Amino acid sequence: MSLWTRITDALAALANGESLATVFDHLRTPPERSVGFAIAVIALGAKMAKADGQVTRDEVTAFREVFHIAPDDEAGAARVFNLARQDVAGYQDYARRIQGMFAQDPGTLADLLEGLFHIAMADGFYHPDENLFLEEVAAIFGLPDPQFRALRVRFVPDARPDPHAVLGVDPGTPHDEIRAAWRRLVRETHPDSMMARGVPEEAVKLAEKRLIDINRAWDEINGATR
Repeated sequence: MSLWTRITDALAALANGESLATVFDHLRTPPERSVGFAIAVIALGAKMAKADGQVTRDEVTAFREVFHIAPDDEAGAARVFNLARQDVAGYQDYARRIQGMFAQDPGTLADLLEGLFHIAMADGFYHPDENLFLEEVAAIFGLPDPQFRALRVRFVPDARPDPHAVLGVDPGTPHDEIRAAWRRLVRETHPDSMMARGVPEEAVKLAEKRLIDINRAWDEINGATR
């Protein structure tokens, strides 16, 4: 049974009136956790895409950049999107259930929020309503504000990214502690670490940009102290 078939079955259960609690209870252990992650991206991504009043082709394309859809799965993927559009559950309900699923694994919740930032910026504009949406989801996930700001500074091109914010440290942090933070982020971004968290293989693509940003931030800070 393909990933998209399992996703479709889970979303169909929701559309048929099965509760979020029941559906997500079935998705707590591997390999179904990857289904839960994908549903989270679909449901939250679709609802966030509407936060600025419209769902653009760019935002749909951004989702496809995270989840590769094989030709044989095109029909199943289309059904998934249709079911997601029909679902009337609020995004807060999804966010709370997802937080419960990955409560012991905040790294996966951060991965999910990163995917949502990727979709939010697909049209090249960060709408204030998208920011409010992401802030609330991050709060439900229990992600600390510095971590949220580190993600935002990487994705939202308001200004040149502060390398300290990218690494989640204060400018006055001792150099050794900054190096330790950089090494930890590199370790957590390794594909093996992400796969161990139950993140679908396709979503590991997000780590490529993250690692570039992390290393660029470290190089900038490290070079400035030499």
